[in-house]
Amino acid sequence: MYAKLICNPPLTQVTIVKPHSQSVKFTVLIENSASLEKKWSVALWHNHSDPKKWESLALKEIDKPATVLTLDLGQNESLRQQWFTVDLQGEPRPKTPVSFTITFRTGEDEPWKWANEHFSTSDGQLLYQLPDLQGQDLTDYIDGLGPYLKIDKEASETPNTLLWSVNAPVNPASGAASGYSDSKLGTPIAVSRWFSLVRLWSPWLAPRQGRGQFRPDKDAVMAAFLRDDGSHIVVLAVSGVDDVLTALHHDGQGAIVINSRNDSENEGTAKLIVAVAQTFEAANAAVMYHARKMVTKYEAGSGELEAEMKAMSDNGMNPAWLENWYDGLAYCTWNGLGQHLTEQKIFDALDSLEKNEIHVTNLIIDDNWQSLNNEGANQFQRGWIEFEANKEGFPGGLRQTVSEIRKKHKNISHIAVWHALLGYWGGIAPEGKLAEKYKTVSVQKKDGVSGGKMLAIAEEDVSRFYQDFYSFLSSAGIDSVKTDAQFFLDELDDATDRRNLIRTYQDAWIISSLRHFSAKAISCMSQTPQILFHSQMPSNKPRLLVRNSDDFFPEVPASHPWHIFCNAYNSLFTQHLNVLPDWDMFQTSHPWASFHAAARCVSGGPIYITDVPGKHDVGLIHQMTAKTPRGDTVILRPHIVGKTIEAYTGYDEHVLLKIGTYVGMAHTGTGILGIFNISQRSLTELIRLDQFPGTEEGTYIIRDHTTGQVSKPMACNDHFSFVEVELPIQGWGILSAYPMRTFELERKEPTAGPTSVGVANLGLLEKMTGAAAVVNTDMYVEKSSGRLKVWTSLKGLGIYGLYVSDLSERSLKDDFMALLFGRPIPLDCVKINEQSLSVLEIDLVRAWKESDSKAGWSNEVAIEIVIR
Repeated sequence: MYAKLICNPPLTQVTIVKPHSQSVKFTVLIENSASLEKKWSVALWHNHSDPKKWESLALKEIDKPATVLTLDLGQNESLRQQWFTVDLQGEPRPKTPVSFTITFRTGEDEPWKWANEHFSTSDGQLLYQLPDLQGQDLTDYIDGLGPYLKIDKEASETPNTLLWSVNAPVNPASGAASGYSDSKLGTPIAVSRWFSLVRLWSPWLAPRQGRGQFRPDKDAVMAAFLRDDGSHIVVLAVSGVDDVLTALHHDGQGAIVINSRNDSENEGTAKLIVAVAQTFEAANAAVMYHARKMVTKYEAGSGELEAEMKAMSDNGMNPAWLENWYDGLAYCTWNGLGQHLTEQKIFDALDSLEKNEIHVTNLIIDDNWQSLNNEGANQFQRGWIEFEANKEGFPGGLRQTVSEIRKKHKNISHIAVWHALLGYWGGIAPEGKLAEKYKTVSVQKKDGVSGGKMLAIAEEDVSRFYQDFYSFLSSAGIDSVKTDAQFFLDELDDATDRRNLIRTYQDAWIISSLRHFSAKAISCMSQTPQILFHSQMPSNKPRLLVRNSDDFFPEVPASHPWHIFCNAYNSLFTQHLNVLPDWDMFQTSHPWASFHAAARCVSGGPIYITDVPGKHDVGLIHQMTAKTPRGDTVILRPHIVGKTIEAYTGYDEHVLLKIGTYVGMAHTGTGILGIFNISQRSLTELIRLDQFPGTEEGTYIIRDHTTGQVSKPMACNDHFSFVEVELPIQGWGILSAYPMRTFELERKEPTAGPTSVGVANLGLLEKMTGAAAVVNTDMYVEKSSGRLKVWTSLKGLGIYGLYVSDLSERSLKDDFMALLFGRPIPLDCVKINEQSLSVLEIDLVRAWKESDSKAGWSNEVAIEIVIR
């Protein structure tokens, strides 16, 4: 017998009940094979009244709510659905979680079955949030604060949020040995769940979650705690100020321990920021905003901000120059062409892309173009000889290679080359031209994969070195860089080297990239605390592209779901940095290709492919990109960084990963949810409208990218505004919630009175994030004619969609007129969408060709639809 039970609020998870809620509505869906005529009974078991006493509450069967969108995922057998609901009423118990589960049976003579036993789930939990925060002092939230801590209450930039700065002393360095201190912060009070971002190893962050006691397996840069009263505590460890590195750990009993390293010969200060708010996002934003103020004040005093502003001024930077860099489709050579890189391999790869009509805007020439010593040794034993490319792979030099690429592939706007922050993985070759020209120093790295001694450019010559290197690249036609292995700065073992080089290299790199490349740079392996705060947090310059997690590993199946999960959670932190998170390259002809593609589209960051020549999924690439009137290929990047909407949900929980992002202005834009099954079994959930970002008010139309299905209008205050979605193993989906506006139009017969029509702008239908194609839109009823006009400016061409509530009752010929750049669109380019009779679709690619349009000064597509 096939049977499935779905509950909202969900089993296994924690649900926060908002203040002043008089009841909690439970909705249960049971699906089973249509051939089995079963009459289910369902009951809710809970301990709402008494933590030690469980009670039963019967659910009432109802008809399927009209607003529910059930996605057609092609089940092999037809299913029969039964819907049940009940309100759990009564005064909530403040600060005490309520547990619940579901029981069910198929007849009065049948025994009751428990959902947690039958479906291997745990109990669900309700946390009743109080109207106001229940304390004003840090001692109300963290127990056992140490007397050696200096605690100051701060003014928060986030409303209704409490904020404190916490300082602890750190021992000074002695000679080459750094000073270390472990200080106990205290134990968070009444914690239900916790989430932290730990240092997976030097270059990368990764998420950890748990229940009850705080016990991450590695040092963390931030930690969040969901309390039993529904409030949130966020603790942030600030580094990169005064040569002090600070992280969070635990004492084995749930208390937070401050681990600090001081490279200065003076006593240092470990700096923490603590915030408490009714939402995780508010508390998280509060600590990050305050950290930015601290770091900016410190860097202004050091002169770094002034130097960066001068570099931008010298360059005459214009933010518009970065549009193609951020939004152009990029090709990277790393996985696709391998480590034995030659110019011919690059030429062949670009020819393959061109042959398949894949027009990339950016090219990244990755590792192994440089001139290196110790041929055949591993990368950590190879040093950099000179600026010029290696003669075996690039016989005519880098300039000639770049010239050939630009001559043949006019679509490529930007060409970047890879290099390590300290030169190469093995540093500078002692016998090379670079070692002759610049002063060097032998540095000791920590034990590990990259450990041992290495030759590096010395402090006094780092700025000159970068100035010369980037001048050489510019003269060769290179206009951007990918700077990797930045974590080597944190791998330095000697306190003197750390003190002399950590900030020196960061500052020289940033200033040179601003001066020579207008900030067209990718920062990689740089999630070390000193870099996160010193280079990536200040907002005085354009946003950097920064790798957001460990690599894409095409040959490791288990890495793919983890890669998406890790990026979605890391973005809770990196969303507040002055960066665009880069979720790494991927291959379009790969078993996990569409999974990765969907994640990149909702990430809000750049998109790079690294296909093997000739192995491309052109259809998948078209879902991620659009062609502009000038023939450029652009990605459709949402305006908000994509991130998980459930911070405390762990990787091993059987829950769909939901990545939320947003397009447009507040309350008038489109909320997008990328949903991913990262578990090893099929999962079904009821996804609520209020889980989409930005849907706090109004009425919405939800559309599924994969099937093209469109919901009926959903209101924010309707308890049954659900999408029922089932995803198989490795399954994914992208749901978009479009705001619907209602207009009153006069009928043809004046005596009939006006009619209401609901309209929603869907953007480009065949694109994963088609709403992000909309640059501007306006809808209004023209007073003189009484007609509704919908005007839209788009980033590119494609199939444009407009939801019209009464479309099925209208005539395309008589009731609509569509214009492209003010010229009528032929009727054969307009039709009603096959998946939804309420969606008008217009083929702009065909209309562009048939009207013989030419790209003007604007690179946008202007379309106007008039509804009679």
